[in-house]
Amino acid sequence: MTPLPRTFYLPNAEVVARALLGATLTFEDKRVRIVETEAYVGPHDLASHASKGRTPRTEVMFGPPGRAYIYLIYGMYELLNVVTGPEGDAQAVLIRAAEPLSGALKGKTDGPGKLTRALGVTRAHNRHDLCAPPLTITAGTPPTRVVRAPRIGVDYAGTWRDAPLRFYDADSPFVSRR
Repeated sequence: MTPLPRTFYLPNAEVVARALLGATLTFEDKRVRIVETEAYVGPHDLASHASKGRTPRTEVMFGPPGRAYIYLIYGMYELLNVVTGPEGDAQAVLIRAAEPLSGALKGKTDGPGKLTRALGVTRAHNRHDLCAPPLTITAGTPPTRVVRAPRIGVDYAGTWRDAPLRFYDADSPFVSRR
């Protein structure tokens, strides 16, 4: 299957977060259907890593769209984000959960840390161009019912804590739980 074109990632994170629902994420021989995402809409978004400015860790967020931004959280989970928006704008979409489709997954996929662990995606794939193997996203079947809600785990972000920037497939049993 042909990876989504770079132009898919050019809109802002909010648009791409919703559009990614139903898309197929592939890593090597493992394939999953994306069922939950969160948008981080730029440096003004206090829940975004970009709110602290350009650092070695966040540099990839300021780069071209369609790259993987993978970071370690809580010293144990590597999370996969997709860089979106115009270059220099530092937006990203967190892939929170997915439904298994094929391949030998190493665990559950109903949370962002569980998902990367099950796929075998690590920080070694940070900055990877999602338009080329081994880590790609292809078109899929969008969900029939999408829920929009506040993001999870961003209580520190002031008024951004309640921003409805989480999107998920209302009919998927693989959506993460609070």
